[in-house]
Amino acid sequence: MAEDPARLMRFILELRQEGVTHARVLAAMERTPRSHYAPAHMEGLVFDDIALPLPHGQSMTKPATVARMLAALDPQPDDAVLEIGTGSGYQAAVLSLLARKVVTLDRWSDLVADARQKFGTARLMNVFAHVADGAKGWADDAPYHRIVVAGEVDEAPQALFEQLTPDGVLVAATAHRLVRWRNGTREDLGPAELPAFQEGLGEG
Repeated sequence: MAEDPARLMRFILELRQEGVTHARVLAAMERTPRSHYAPAHMEGLVFDDIALPLPHGQSMTKPATVARMLAALDPQPDDAVLEIGTGSGYQAAVLSLLARKVVTLDRWSDLVADARQKFGTARLMNVFAHVADGAKGWADDAPYHRIVVAGEVDEAPQALFEQLTPDGVLVAATAHRLVRWRNGTREDLGPAELPAFQEGLGEG
């Protein structure tokens, strides 16, 4: 589906109105067509700030939440990023424009296969999707400068901290709050609407 420029402009404006001011994140979301990753029968809803259902009870995270998480993550152009929860592939696609390398994990092989196909069609050569238990991370490509968990956890899994660079940043949701860990400090960034973490989390 070709994205309507006027609707796209309004979509980005609404993200700004939600308090997202990170210029690189907004630009990356403007350049990443959510329609390419959304379920085909829901293309008409891609500009709405709502989560969209995916197979296995997963969901495509609402855009404002994606924007807030990525702004908190603040990936740099030379960073390697680990995403836990590939889901639709949309968040990883946005990340591909913000970082040097993106490794994304999901426990559902069909979601990973579908996301890989979409990454290929979009020619995202710096995104690598794997079927794995996200709680264990992906040691093969560690360490990562940034790690983002697309779901709610009681506490971020220790394995993820072990795969993070000493000055790295980890973003996840816990107790319905968006939380950022960096330099040994845990920061509460306000309310967050994300599904509860499951073993091998799938989302995104």
